[in-house]
Amino acid sequence: MSRDKNAEEITLLGKKKVNYHYDYCPEILETFQNKHPENDYWVKFNCPEFTALCPITGQPDYATIYISYVPGERMVESKSLKLYLVSFRNHGDFHEDVVNVIMKDLIKLMDPKYIEVWGKFLPRGGISIDPYANYGRPGTKYEQLAWHRFEEHDLVAMDKVDNR
Repeated sequence: MSRDKNAEEITLLGKKKVNYHYDYCPEILETFQNKHPENDYWVKFNCPEFTALCPITGQPDYATIYISYVPGERMVESKSLKLYLVSFRNHGDFHEDVVNVIMKDLIKLMDPKYIEVWGKFLPRGGISIDPYANYGRPGTKYEQLAWHRFEEHDLVAMDKVDNR
């Protein structure tokens, strides 16, 4: 079996010993070349065990983080994404900030055509917060897609995606 040239760009996948970062570490993210940049297709991640800390109380906030994107030239490597999301474990930020930070880090990393990040946080104090952020590459049809998906976001039946 020949080794894919993309594999040379990946340093974390396949490693038996991995150093976990428990404070915010965007530098851990890795990308690889998209072999089909001419195609529009979705890549979706679901992280049901996300943890961050409340910046005021230090109490843990648990969430499922959903990331969906239409890749451009680069794609995020899934193990590095997992380790990146784990790095929020001791990081203090509000729910809304966490979702926007994740989205902005991934935009900076891969320059996707389109991306959306949705955090479904477990209730604390009797209320849950479910921030949603998205981005479409400016001046393209993806910018219009971002606005359309943003407008329609709360029209999606939330009970179809629920782990609470």
